[in-house]
Amino acid sequence: MEYETAGDPISGTLWTRKTREKIAEELSKVNIEIGKTTVGKILKKMDYSLRCNSKKISNGGRRLTKEEAVKRDEQFKYIERKRKEFAQNGLPILSVDTKKKELIGNFKNPGTRYKKESDLTNDHDFAHYGTGKSFSYGLFDDQRNEGFVYVGRALWEKQEKRFASSETPEFAAENIARWWKDYGEKRYPEADEILILADSGGSNGYKPYMWKFKLHELLCNKHGLNLTVCHYPPGASKWNPIEHRLFNEISKNWQGTPLKDFETVLKYIRTTKTKTGLKVSAKLVTKKYKKGKNVPKEYINKIGLKPHDTLPEWNYSLFPTC
Repeated sequence: MEYETAGDPISGTLWTRKTREKIAEELSKVNIEIGKTTVGKILKKMDYSLRCNSKKISNGGRRLTKEEAVKRDEQFKYIERKRKEFAQNGLPILSVDTKKKELIGNFKNPGTRYKKESDLTNDHDFAHYGTGKSFSYGLFDDQRNEGFVYVGRALWEKQEKRFASSETPEFAAENIARWWKDYGEKRYPEADEILILADSGGSNGYKPYMWKFKLHELLCNKHGLNLTVCHYPPGASKWNPIEHRLFNEISKNWQGTPLKDFETVLKYIRTTKTKTGLKVSAKLVTKKYKKGKNVPKEYINKIGLKPHDTLPEWNYSLFPTC
């Protein structure tokens, strides 16, 4: 089930691509005889449940073609093979993404918690009522069940009427480099390669060249690491482990709590725990990031980039060149 699970980062609902019959059949191969009904009961105890389709994926108002569906399924299988390969070799597997942006101030935060009286919050979520917003970049270590969150700080500029910083590909790549310097090289002193699992869009999507350039510059050339990057297909971000293994737990931990300042954000991220032993670290990033930065022309097409034979637009390796 480890590689066949998806989940909602807010509600915590889990689902799997396997049927009860398929699970029972696979268990029988390892001499565990069990019926589909019992499988269903066990799944329920593990917080899985039967769910109907939910129209939440935007794909331009059209259904996937047969070729697109086959391609999507092939990518899931390829990611599963890569995860098993890296796990068997004791190499780090990082699931990465940016959590939903949060307004910082006395704003309503969805959910409930036990209190004698309700918190009184602003009646409108206008940005200028607060001090800024957070755009938190998360990294989930699949091997050690550890989460690491770098909280980007975007203060509200009253005169300009805009936020002073943005979530960019540079921000995403630099946070992975921060993780390696802060934690990674201590936890994996013998590792020379990292597997990165990311969504297909956003700051760490497969299209932004700045994302690849910064990974190459900050991790490959600076630390001599090889990187294998695999992107989940468009519309499949819920299958990225970080969504239901880390972000969902953070959302549950601070539900119903107004995020009045960045210290509150950091406190609730750091105190996020689960029965399975999840540990979470968090740091504030005060550096400002501007949108629209381009890779210097002299470096275009000069980075160590090798697309894989399987779905090369979604799977590629980066390696040192100096």
